[in-house]
Amino acid sequence: MNKKLILSVATAALLSPSLSAESTMFERFQAMELEMKKLKSEIATLKKAKASDVPLEEVVSQKQEEDSSDEKSEDEEEEFDVVEELKYLQESVTQINKNTAGSHLKFGVDYRYSIDNLDYTMADGSEAKNDALMSNRLWINMDWMANDNLSFRGQLAYNKAFGHRSGWNSNMAGMEDFDWITNENPYDDKIRVRSAYFLYRNDTFIDSEIPWTFSIGRRPSTNGHLVNLRDDDKAASPMGHTINVEFDGLSSKFNFENLTGINGMYIKLCAGRGGTNANPKFFAVNPQTGGIINSGAPYAEQEDDLPDIDLAGLIFVPYDDGQYSFNTQYYYANNLIDANIQYPGGVPTFAGMKTVGGMHSVTANIKIHGIGNYINDFLDDTIFFVSGAMSKTDPKQDEGMLGSAVGESKTGYSVWVGTQFPSLISYDGRWGLEYNKGTQYWRSITYAEDTMIGSKLGARGDAYEAYFTEYLVEDILSMQIRYTYIDYKYTGSNGFFGNDTGSAMLISDLTPAMGSSMTVDKAQDIRFYLRYKY
Repeated sequence: MNKKLILSVATAALLSPSLSAESTMFERFQAMELEMKKLKSEIATLKKAKASDVPLEEVVSQKQEEDSSDEKSEDEEEEFDVVEELKYLQESVTQINKNTAGSHLKFGVDYRYSIDNLDYTMADGSEAKNDALMSNRLWINMDWMANDNLSFRGQLAYNKAFGHRSGWNSNMAGMEDFDWITNENPYDDKIRVRSAYFLYRNDTFIDSEIPWTFSIGRRPSTNGHLVNLRDDDKAASPMGHTINVEFDGLSSKFNFENLTGINGMYIKLCAGRGGTNANPKFFAVNPQTGGIINSGAPYAEQEDDLPDIDLAGLIFVPYDDGQYSFNTQYYYANNLIDANIQYPGGVPTFAGMKTVGGMHSVTANIKIHGIGNYINDFLDDTIFFVSGAMSKTDPKQDEGMLGSAVGESKTGYSVWVGTQFPSLISYDGRWGLEYNKGTQYWRSITYAEDTMIGSKLGARGDAYEAYFTEYLVEDILSMQIRYTYIDYKYTGSNGFFGNDTGSAMLISDLTPAMGSSMTVDKAQDIRFYLRYKY
């Protein structure tokens, strides 16, 4: 079949000499509409020939007679190749997209309004609260696939408390814009890059049947596996039990399903940098003293600065058939930090940050999506998971971590179970229940978890959560009601890694002199949100 039968809408409507660059956009789209009508008519002719035993030539001839058109050319007598014609049609549509977009990027928006009711009970029995903390969160998603192997993905973020503009505010401490959480906390009105990376993929690796990918950039490392369920998002790469922070790095995934015949088996290698030691271009500030250091070597390492913080990890999924999956993750992070608190005259004073050591982390979880085999629709769409994790500190010889003695390693554990099931109110609605518990020396790197009262998965104690998500307008507008309750048993759940902010002491043993009035014993967050995604 000659391709004259399928007119190229891109060529006819957008690239035609009769439609010069001076043509208005209305004229271009009007011409495109006419060509689309012709294209629909021609596709209907193809479908009619395909669905009947009548030769295509007779169908075309009949159509031409009906339209009082000329006889077919000899080229149109060729054998009809559906695959070839559909491929050509797809190329035409792609050309339309390229010539009408102005930019090759595809954009999407994800806006969320939320209101949180926060309630705290401190270790001395006093209370703190915020009855209505309102915030706007906007994600601007960017995607473009240059070809079958290479694509770009990015996301800009804006997360702002109502009425809270940039500049000095008493509740904007220095850690509010820490790189790991800079887009996860509502404060100012700046738009920042949440993720930006390219992704390369191929179906073979060094002539072997191993599909693989490589990616580098600002990573999509928040809202990972399992924690994405309550957040109503697609899962990012990391296991959300132990990693939920933004960082810059790279990853490479190798799929062994074809090689082994085991469903869903893959290995993913990840590495990132969570802190960089480098002089600024013009002058530097000593983080310990606050003094200015003249710099004649822009971006060279600074002797008095903190060493680079690096993380390397491995994700191994030995089995995933869509219903049953088993997932594991290991990582090691070095040069982890803590606040350096000094006590001149007995008054606690912040004296910059310091390096305290490294940490090993291991996670394993089992997820079941569909209880039993076709028992009923409710169980078929029910999710159950259980996850276990371990952290082990690796302190410097002259430092303690998480409240340990100098140079002493500590091991912590956490368990997390949850279920999500259909709402019974609508087709898309979901209910969820979760529980997690952490031991005294448990430490995750989950500071960016989307919970106003702090990371529930980082809790040294017990955390309970219930939520209901419902879609109001198709898959575009949704709402959620969520209740989170944390009962801390030990201090330092939301601190860093050293003995100053991360020390794990029994909360019941605290006295006013030990800071009982500043230590949260119990916390709860009741959240309602409306979310628009398109």
